[in-house]
Parts: sequence; structure tokens; C-alpha cells
Amino acid sequence: MPPESLDAVLAEIRACRACVEHPRGKPLPHAPRPVLHVGPKARILVAGQAPGTKVHASGQSFNDASGNRLRSWLGIDRDTFYDEDRIAVAAMGFCFPGQDAKGGDLPPRKECAALWHDRLFAARAPFDLVVAVGATSQAYHLKRLGLERFAGGGLTERVMRWREIWEARESPRILPLPHPSWRNTGWLKRHPWFEAELLPVLKAEVSLLLG
Repeated sequence: MPPESLDAVLAEIRACRACVEHPRGKPLPHAPRPVLHVGPKARILVAGQAPGTKVHASGQSFNDASGNRLRSWLGIDRDTFYDEDRIAVAAMGFCFPGQDAKGGDLPPRKECAALWHDRLFAARAPFDLVVAVGATSQAYHLKRLGLERFAGGGLTERVMRWREIWEARESPRILPLPHPSWRNTGWLKRHPWFEAELLPVLKAEVSLLLG
């Protein structure tokens, strides 16, 4: 069979209602609003966890304080980040999953990865760089790209092994990041090597690929 077109897969994703009509577990507690930004030319993929409340309202990925921190990590401005010809953004869950009893965001819905991710990444040329933000994204993309040996353990262990992961393949290269949420400010203070060692490599690679 010929490969699916990217436009066709994106249209199906944006019309998806599986988490309401055929949920795996409790249905999504609100109307679905899949959010992703993927064009055919982008060389960089930012692969996050799932939209939050502000992203759900705006329809723009990382359109919040976490996004501001992430863009500073990447060394780019908002216009560059939202240019689908330069940066692709596709989280593990495309819809805001809702919140738990304490007001924290729930994990990404299981429907998305099972239904869409393999099809989405088969429908366009491979990226040169995958920025894997958060544990769920890291586990999926490491396995997808043949780096299963790094997929075990916790997020901190994976991010600490970033140089091994970075050097494990020439393309696409992967860099694992913690989530840029304010909740991880303490993590960043306890691991100063992240900003001192990993971020300069990330910024240099992003600058190179954006030309």
C-alpha cells in the first residue's frame, strides 16, 4: 500500500472523538479538541505530554508559561515556534485529558498513541531532531527509533543519560527533557548540569537545523 498522505492523517486526527465515543477507561470529561502543529518541512519535532487548560482553550501548543520556558530552552521566539515549516509539535495526547482531584493534569489519554502516532510519523519524512519532553514522550520515541535500551527507568535517569542518547544515533537525534512546568523548578535547581551542559547542545542544534 502507498503511504498515507500527511494531510489525510492530520484531518482524521483533528476530527477524532475516540476518547468520548470509544474511550479506553473513563470518557474524556469535555468535548475533544485535538491540538498539534505538524507540517511536511519541519526538521525539528517537539514531542510533549498533553495539552493543558490554556492550550485547550487557545488551540495552540505550549501557549502558557511552560511554553515560554520551553522556548527559552530551545533559544527561539514564538513566531519561530509556531511556524509549522520550522517546528512540529505533537504531544502524546492531542486533547487536554482533564484534571485529577488535586487540580493536576491527568496523564495523556491512551487512545491517541494507539490510534495515531505510528500513522502520523509514517506519513512524513523523518525529523532530524526529536525533543522528547516528559516521560511518556521519551518512552514512545526511544522505542520508535530503536533505542529501547534507554526507555526504562525514570525521567531523571533518562535526562541524566542525555549524552548517551544524543550520541546513540546520527538521525533523528533525540534529546530528553523534563517538562518545563513551574512544578519542575525544584528539579532544575537540584540538577544544575541540565542548564549548564544539556541546554547549550540543544540550542546549538536547533539553531543549526533552523539555518
